[in-house]
Amino acid sequence: MAEKSYYEPMANGVERLPTELQMFLASPLVMRAAHWHAQVEVNYIVRGWAHYKMSGHDVRFDAGDLALFWGGLPHWLDDASDDLIYGGGHLPLVHFFRLRLPQNVQSRLMQGATLVTKATDASDPLNFERWNEYARSGDTMKASMAVEELLLRIERVRFNPYDLLPGPAAVVSAVDGLDLHSSPIVVRICDFIADNFREEIDSSDIAQAADIHPKYAMNVFKKSTGMTLNDYVNLMRLSYAQALLMQDDANVLQVAMDSGFGSLSAFNKSFRKIAGMSPSDFRRDVRCRPSAAPIVRTNATAPMN
Repeated sequence: MAEKSYYEPMANGVERLPTELQMFLASPLVMRAAHWHAQVEVNYIVRGWAHYKMSGHDVRFDAGDLALFWGGLPHWLDDASDDLIYGGGHLPLVHFFRLRLPQNVQSRLMQGATLVTKATDASDPLNFERWNEYARSGDTMKASMAVEELLLRIERVRFNPYDLLPGPAAVVSAVDGLDLHSSPIVVRICDFIADNFREEIDSSDIAQAADIHPKYAMNVFKKSTGMTLNDYVNLMRLSYAQALLMQDDANVLQVAMDSGFGSLSAFNKSFRKIAGMSPSDFRRDVRCRPSAAPIVRTNATAPMN
């Protein structure tokens, strides 16, 4: 019998394309270790089943399940059926902030919860196949349609039964195979940044929230995620700003302030570095939805659905 193949995450576990949409329809390899990417992950199980170790809980997705979780915390596809086929994508944060989801869902996802719904139908496998094809076509219009249709599909989750796992009282613990000391620290850091990135925060504030020394916080986070604390905070802010800029009444200066930048010059500099264009050019060229999703804070809590 042939030896089983495994997916080997990068040495530090992080995927390095945080601002790019990645769609897939595949039979994935079981992973040897957890990985991390600064995007929201969407999974639709076409056939078979998949088991993940998340940061703080285990979850199994079965055929017909649609799941959504924040990839910015360690997760590990550690087991799967031999016939597993799943579709989905890695959604850049700009699209996550555009989603019209109940406020508690958006906040819980950023804090490490997994959304799972079994309310799917025969159109879903066909749609995920088309979205994957469009996203990989090289056609800008098709890629844009893939994003828009996927977002609408996710937003429809609110009209049917779904679960948010684990429950609100669950205690976050390390994922097996990760450093037993650093993983809970990274979780605390990500939680604090998700709740406070629009405020004036620095490494000292983040370290204090995680109850560790600032230098240790920076080293642990960089080792675990491949990103510096400053780069991660800026990515959150820029993604949030991009979502705001897609609104019809967006004012660049107000967006800069609302996204956590202390000045317009700092906003323009960071925006050009990540997006490759000015905020004004982005607002003119990339705004693509007739009506933008409302922006919600990520620190609200509510009972699980």
